[in-house]
Amino acid sequence: MTTIDLTTQIDSLPTDLWSDEPPLESDLHLQQIILLLNCLDWLWQERQDYYATGNLTIYYSPNQLKKREFCGPDFFVVLNTEKRPRKSWVVWGEEGKFPDVIVEILSDSTAKIDRTQKKALYQNTFCTSEYFWFDPNTLEFQGFRLVNAEYEAIVPNTLGHLWSEQLGLYLGLLDRKLRYFKVSGELAPTSAEAALAAQEMANQERQRAETELNRERQRAEIKFNRERQRAEIELNRERQRAETELNREQERTNRLAQKLRELGINPDEI
Repeated sequence: MTTIDLTTQIDSLPTDLWSDEPPLESDLHLQQIILLLNCLDWLWQERQDYYATGNLTIYYSPNQLKKREFCGPDFFVVLNTEKRPRKSWVVWGEEGKFPDVIVEILSDSTAKIDRTQKKALYQNTFCTSEYFWFDPNTLEFQGFRLVNAEYEAIVPNTLGHLWSEQLGLYLGLLDRKLRYFKVSGELAPTSAEAALAAQEMANQERQRAETELNRERQRAEIKFNRERQRAEIELNRERQRAETELNREQERTNRLAQKLRELGINPDEI
């Protein structure tokens, strides 16, 4: 976080100023800014101590107002401040705070200014800790960190990602877009990507639950069939034992009746 000493002259200046930025140069600029904002807001959804925006004027000096020399980075983040909507970023109305991180989206008409004049402004006047630029057409991507009041190039890691100490994230390219990556290398998703991932996870969990339920049902059916087969086998055995015993009793009765007849006694008359 960087600050500026405010004079009594600045204290008398208005703080409720509307942004005065020209339209974005292309859809690529708009899409990239929205992507950076959406990902950071989703990732930091529990935080209320930062302000991130894009294409918004930064008012930082009386001379700037007099000359109407307005400056609005394509994307910037201010840390340790209140997260709330603003018409513009008025430094003297924000405790002298300047952006901690700035990203410029290069174009043919702005690339030279972004690499020279704005870089000098962000280094010498804003004292912004980290400055990145990205060209969505050529995919040029560079980052700088303020060291002893001068910007030094940030060395990329093996994946070509640049570490932002202020954000605690890597910035790198994916599908021709500038994205955030966590320390683990995992992509920081947009809210839509996170919702899709959550839906896919829910679907996977449902499929696992259905699979397990089917397995349990199959195990229960197998157990039931086995128990039924055992019961049927035992029932058949009992039936066979009963029939065998009945046959034996019938044979004994027949033998007794035959002996009675041999003795001249009619068993049917007994």
